Amino acid sequence: MPGERLQKIIAAAGIASRRKAEDLIVSGRVVVNGQVVTELGTKADPERDHIRVDGKLLQGPERYTYVVLNKPKGYVTTVSDEKKRPTVMDLIQNARGQKVKGRVYPVGRLDWASEGLLLMTNDGELANALMKASSNVPKTYVVKVAGQPDEAKLDKLRRGVSIAEKGGRRVRTAPAKIRLIREGDNPWLEVTIIEGRNRQVRKMFEEVGHHVEKIRRVQYGPLALDVPPGDWRNLTLLEVAKLKAAATQPKLSLPLSAPTSPRAPKLLQSSKPLRSPRPSQLAKSPAPKGRHD
Repeated sequence: MPGERLQKIIAAAGIASRRKAEDLIVSGRVVVNGQVVTELGTKADPERDHIRVDGKLLQGPERYTYVVLNKPKGYVTTVSDEKKRPTVMDLIQNARGQKVKGRVYPVGRLDWASEGLLLMTNDGELANALMKASSNVPKTYVVKVAGQPDEAKLDKLRRGVSIAEKGGRRVRTAPAKIRLIREGDNPWLEVTIIEGRNRQVRKMFEEVGHHVEKIRRVQYGPLALDVPPGDWRNLTLLEVAKLKAAATQPKLSLPLSAPTSPRAPKLLQSSKPLRSPRPSQLAKSPAPKGRHD
């Protein structure tokens, strides 16, 4: 097997991220065949060479792990937090008293107040493919907004609106699918987008004068939310295959949504998938205990 960069081998073994692996090498904590290596360009063969990090022998590439988590409100989507707030890593370590095997990290983000489906993996290639702007993997959200946006405003959102990004630069969102699923003074809507800009759904509705009160991601490509808040499960081999196919499929565009009769979304409150509740049931659904919308 041809040689690979040491930082890539260390990252593949699940010891640290590639950037952290570079720090380990530069600080002299990596030994190859008995020799301390500090050169970042150094290559090695993980099948032939003996590579040690802090004295521990690498056991070869880490097996890929794919997890879907139902993130509750009140957790930040990051591996660690400077403000010491609860992170999604706490959930995958403590749910059901079980711990996820392998060092996984979030694919994309859901902000502190957002809920729902979050994919976590140590498959860097898939994660990068999914997070690319050109991947166009559809993401569906159930959204409760303040006030009643009229059809003209919803049509504007369906066509795409200009929103501000970090630094003040404005970008136009791609067409979205939007349909009313529960009428009321503060209605619920189902929103499907093919981008993953920071707080995108919130910013879209703010742009037409409506604050998002609650938001829950219920679908990510072929994956549907089917675990209770704060819980997780491993993906099946078929789900992984479908997810990889979705990440590499040709660019798609979403047709504009025609107004439809309200129908409640599939909001999950137990470990088993539930049938879509009636609008009256949705109104009584309890809030879950517990960078990209």
